[in-house]
Amino acid sequence: MTDSTELLWREPSTLDPAVVRQAWRAAEPLHGLIYFTPEAHQRYAALGIAPAAGYFASRAAAMGPVGPGPVVAGFFNFNPELVARALPAVWDVTTPAAVLAARLEAAGAALTRALGDAVHGPEMNEAAELARRAAESVAAHPEGRPLFAAHAALPWPDQPHLVLWHAQTVLREFRGDGHVAALLLAGLTGLEALILHGASGEVPVRFLRRSRGWSDEQWAEAAARLRDRGLIEGDEPVLSDKGQAQRAWIEAATDRLATPAYTVLGAEGCARLADLTRPMSRAVVASGALNVDNAVARS
Repeated sequence: MTDSTELLWREPSTLDPAVVRQAWRAAEPLHGLIYFTPEAHQRYAALGIAPAAGYFASRAAAMGPVGPGPVVAGFFNFNPELVARALPAVWDVTTPAAVLAARLEAAGAALTRALGDAVHGPEMNEAAELARRAAESVAAHPEGRPLFAAHAALPWPDQPHLVLWHAQTVLREFRGDGHVAALLLAGLTGLEALILHGASGEVPVRFLRRSRGWSDEQWAEAAARLRDRGLIEGDEPVLSDKGQAQRAWIEAATDRLATPAYTVLGAEGCARLADLTRPMSRAVVASGALNVDNAVARS
């Protein structure tokens, strides 16, 4: 992307997007564990949900008993055929309300296992209050952010560690919806965006290929398109200079679009949230709750 794609009419932010990114990244493992931790897989199985459907059912449940269409659109980079094998069939065996309850229970169990007594500590209380302020501050502005809107409408839990988890989930979906908008503006399909992510080296390609359900042929065709556009290079693709520039633009745009949720905290509040949650997130990582090998294969 070039500077000509900048939205010059956008009102300048009063908060440095880099500060916003720091606040989000420091706390993200506290939300992200729900996609990998065995506590979640066990609770979904108890509802009769097949392993391959747990992720789609749990993240989509906030939208109600939806079929594959809204999920393909909102999740963005999954093979539609993979989604259609899970939805709407899962709603024949359970309900969105039951899945949401199981998901929250699993998050609480996983956080307690990873953090121990810290789930009851003063740092947890303060972090939960800050994250909730940020999440609630934009709840009245759901325009263009369907996954955020669905999660923002859910009731708040009572316990501080669950408040923090739910707040970070809402903030993650707010950021995620903005990220999808940036990817669309960059002219990328879901699969192309996935390949670029893998080429960045930030996430193991084997995990992306196993979890998103695209065939080898589909992957190769999309990679060929990206090579033709000069965005990746090499047999085991890495980002080219042009690809690195585009990805940097996408991430910067995502940061800008996420900023409204954190403006209420200001730079000081964002820094404090990051300081409070960073040790918690490190404990989550150390517990193994974010091990990609624990993710249930969805292909």
